[in-house]
Amino acid sequence: MTTTDDCSKLPDVLKDAQAWVRKLTSGRVSEWEAEAFRRWRDADPLHQSAFQEAAHQWRLLESAVGGVLHSNPAVAQYHRKALHRPRVGRRAFLGTAIGGATAAGIAAYSPFGLWPAAPQWDADYRTAVGEQREVRIDERVAVAMNTRTSLRRTGDSRQAAGLELLEGEAQVDVSSAQQFFRMTAGVGRVSAQAAEFEVRYLDGRTRITCMQGQVLVEHPAGQRQLQARQLAVYDSRSISEIAAADVDSAMAWRRGEMVFTKAPLPAVLDEINRYRPGRVVLVGDAMRDKTVTARIRIVDIETALLQIQRSFDLSARSLPAGLLLLS
Repeated sequence: MTTTDDCSKLPDVLKDAQAWVRKLTSGRVSEWEAEAFRRWRDADPLHQSAFQEAAHQWRLLESAVGGVLHSNPAVAQYHRKALHRPRVGRRAFLGTAIGGATAAGIAAYSPFGLWPAAPQWDADYRTAVGEQREVRIDERVAVAMNTRTSLRRTGDSRQAAGLELLEGEAQVDVSSAQQFFRMTAGVGRVSAQAAEFEVRYLDGRTRITCMQGQVLVEHPAGQRQLQARQLAVYDSRSISEIAAADVDSAMAWRRGEMVFTKAPLPAVLDEINRYRPGRVVLVGDAMRDKTVTARIRIVDIETALLQIQRSFDLSARSLPAGLLLLS
C-alpha cells in the first residue's frame, strides 16, 4: 500500500532514480558507485519502483522525440546545437517535460540506444540495434551498413553523390564506379574508384580498411594512399601511418560474427553493446586489463556473455531495460 508520505517522496525519489539510470548506462561505473546504487535500491521498496519507472520513461521518450523532430525543424536544429553545451547535471537528468527546447537538452544523450543521438537525426539511412542492411546510392555504388550506423547523402546536382558516415560502420563497393566516390567520416575523407573499402567511425576514431583496389584517405594532418589489405586510423588530431589490415576480422560482421584477438575485456564489451539492446557495464577496475580471444556469433551474444562471466569469475546482476552489471 502507498501512503500519503510515500506519495510526497515520489518526485525526489524518481529524480534520484533517473540520475542512477544515466550513471549506470554511462559505461563509467566504479565498484564503489555500483555498491552505492545497490544500497540505495535496497533501502526502500519505492527506490526499486522508481528505478523501473525511470527506465520506462526513457522508452517513452523515443516516440515523443521522434514526433517532435519530424514536425518541427526548428527543434531539430536546436537539438544539434545542444551537443555543444555542457551535459546536464545529476539532478537535471531528465528535465521537466518533452517539448521545445527542453526536449533538445534531453535527447542529445541516448541511453540504452533507444533512439539515435542528435547528430544522427537527419540521417538518410540508419540501422537499429542488431540490424544490418544494404542500400544502393546509385546503380554502381552499393553500401552495406552494420548495426547502429547512420549515413547522410552528400553532393548536389553539380557534384557526384557521396556519403557522410555520422556513426557506425559501413562497407562500400564502388568496384564498378566510373568516377570517384567520396565518403567523409569525422574530419577525414575517403576517395575511391574501382575499389572496395570499409569505414568504421566510433567515439571520434575512424578506421579505413581497403579490401580491393586503392583508396585515398585525406586528413588535415596528411594523406594516405591505401592498397588492398591496408588500413589507416585517424582522430580529430592525427592520422596513423599505413598498416597491414586483418580483412577477415574487419569484415567479420558481414558473416554475422565478432572476432577478437587479445582484445581488452572493456573493448569486447563495448563491441557487444553495439549489437545488444540495453547495456553491459563492467564495474570496477580489477578486470580491465584482462584480454579476450574469441569468435562470437552475433546471434549468440547472451551465450558469449555467460562464457565471459565464467571465464573471469564475474558476478552478474540484471536490471531493467537490458542493463547488465558485471563485477
